Amino acid sequence: MKKIIVFSGAGISAESGLSTFRDSDGLWEKYKIEDVATPEAWKKNPKLVLQFYNERRAQVLKAKPNIAHTVLAELQSIFNIQIITQNVDDLHERAGSKNILHLHGEIVKARSSISNKTFPIKGDSLDIGQNCNDGAQLRPDVVWFGEDVPNMIKAEELCRDADILIIIGTSLTVYPAANILDFVPSSTIKYIVDPKEIPALSKENLNFTKEKASIGMPILANILKEKYIT
Repeated sequence: MKKIIVFSGAGISAESGLSTFRDSDGLWEKYKIEDVATPEAWKKNPKLVLQFYNERRAQVLKAKPNIAHTVLAELQSIFNIQIITQNVDDLHERAGSKNILHLHGEIVKARSSISNKTFPIKGDSLDIGQNCNDGAQLRPDVVWFGEDVPNMIKAEELCRDADILIIIGTSLTVYPAANILDFVPSSTIKYIVDPKEIPALSKENLNFTKEKASIGMPILANILKEKYIT
């Protein structure tokens, strides 16, 4: 069974109605990144940070997985699928995918601001005064700008024996996540699903499906089945 690493970014969730901080008409437009998504912001105004992530969480909980998510879940029955995602939503999980590594955390979870131990959020909001059992204020389980990405080490390990790499919905401009191409063997066949070609990438073992995720993933799924399932 072929091992497929799927590396997903904001583009796949955008089709479920979740905007990114780069969108000009999304939730991020109301806030400055440095005011809501950095360790310094948390120290300066934790109430504002919690408010911002409560708004984002409410959007996530209303969103539904799209066909790109469900196609990936269906491929689990015939391929060894490991998803590595930059997204903090739980749409892959709700679509039925099992093996998911979140690089930037999970917005439906909270984290101790002292120990980094994670907890499920009761309800859909996190507020000042909600502490964990070590007495620390709970913060969103999200990696902020300027923080380390501890799951990158695990991501690198998962990629070492990949037969196929699928990159979907990401421009590969955010580091260290953009190093994903360097984690897989040189022989790994790479597929990019994105409306825009990424010109800086090497063309070696690289195949483009220049469509948005909901259109491109069903196309790519058929290609994989025809090529690797006999």
